[in-house]
Amino acid sequence: MLLKDQIALVTGGSRGIGRGIVLALAKEGAKVCFVYKGSEAAAKALEVEVQTAGGTALAIQGDVSKSDEANRIVEKVLAEQGRIDILVNNAGVIRDGLFLRMSEEDWNTVINTNLGGVFNFCRAVSAQMALKQRSGRIINISSVAAEHVNAGQANYAASKGAVNSFTKVLAVELGSRGVTVNAVAPGFIETDMSEAVRNKAGDFIAKKLVPLRRLGKPEDIASVVVFLASPAASYVTGQVITVDGGLCLGAVSG
Repeated sequence: MLLKDQIALVTGGSRGIGRGIVLALAKEGAKVCFVYKGSEAAAKALEVEVQTAGGTALAIQGDVSKSDEANRIVEKVLAEQGRIDILVNNAGVIRDGLFLRMSEEDWNTVINTNLGGVFNFCRAVSAQMALKQRSGRIINISSVAAEHVNAGQANYAASKGAVNSFTKVLAVELGSRGVTVNAVAPGFIETDMSEAVRNKAGDFIAKKLVPLRRLGKPEDIASVVVFLASPAASYVTGQVITVDGGLCLGAVSG
């Protein structure tokens, strides 16, 4: 097992990409604590699934956009586990709409969750990793939308672009303390969040936009997260790794 007895904390872990990350880390031997906001049933079901497979998982309810919640959750994990080796900032929301009609509430909700959540949890764990442990892995889930923008996603693209820049700055600041900081930028992944877009586009995305001719799955992202958390990535930091089946290369012909 690549991550035996490592302590991992994953935000937005009960569904979609986050769920895939929780399962993958637990499969590699990590003891995984994950944060969920809404569905307690989904979170508890994931706990049971991991435990049934012989792994360790603990669901913790909280709102990543609130700094006091992030501090509470990190303190709880440290009190019970003694350390945090891996932080995966995955929690995110979308509130799509053309900018001229975008409400201040929709802007703030996306920025405060997608960017603010990353800031809150990085701040909550950085002293533990950098000063006490002098080791750690921080992995932020970004998006190809940061660079390859879509109309109606001014808030989402801005939040993910900021996550990419924040990742690089934090990598510089924490590198001398033994902490690596990287980001993973998914393309179109089969999740609840992308369902509306996928239903509207039909199979056009997979057949015309993605060279590998398929949409991604949560497991495709999770495997890269496992790599970045593993000893194999000990000399990788400040990187944004795109996982999109070639989507960013441009339209596919034929």
